[in-house]
Amino acid sequence: MKVLGLDSSTLTAGVAVVDGTRALAEARGAGTRTSDLLVTIDDVCKRAGVAPLELDAIACGAGPGSFTSLRIGMATAKGIAFAAGKPLWAVSSLAALAHDAARRLGSPANARFVAVLDARRGEVFAGCYDATAKLLGEERVLAPTAVGAWLAPLLAGHDVHYAGDAIDAYPEAFAALASAWLPDRTPSGVAVALLAEAGAHVDVLTDGAPTYIRPSEAEVMYPDGVPGALTRKR
Repeated sequence: MKVLGLDSSTLTAGVAVVDGTRALAEARGAGTRTSDLLVTIDDVCKRAGVAPLELDAIACGAGPGSFTSLRIGMATAKGIAFAAGKPLWAVSSLAALAHDAARRLGSPANARFVAVLDARRGEVFAGCYDATAKLLGEERVLAPTAVGAWLAPLLAGHDVHYAGDAIDAYPEAFAALASAWLPDRTPSGVAVALLAEAGAHVDVLTDGAPTYIRPSEAEVMYPDGVPGALTRKR
């Protein structure tokens, strides 16, 4: 099964075409910008030798993450899936990042993987997962200094590994965890595709939406709607 996986939860996109467990082509890293998502997808598909109509499904990281970037990713994934007549599957971007980290270490059974992405506004998005990227507890948005206390009951008796760009955004808050922090900073398209293919294959083409976790800045500033626009009905 050939799956196009993409993630745009951060400013750095992850894109890949995966056939079974094998990545045919991938783009990931500092030079892969979410703002150039369509160009990157075209390049990855060409390198994989796979046309959109030859794909079996599209898989998208639904967040949490940057509001604008997530909307770009979801809209792009829907457009490709609709045009190609393929299903669209969605997975957690944090789970995909944890999956990347687990694959890096060979998915040790006793390990716990904590994915932590910069949420800006002095906060992080965080989730805790087992070696299969199964969520333990709930994904949260919280202050960097609150991550340790939140995780304590989930990690007792386990080897713990961290991944994500939050350590670059808040180095002092996560200094004590630096030795357990893996190189994976943002979710890969490979992990998105693998998680989606292993999942329930729910097609979200018509009703899929990003997972934001917290309200947008506009919603916080203008709970009754933007001034001059129609107010919300109560």
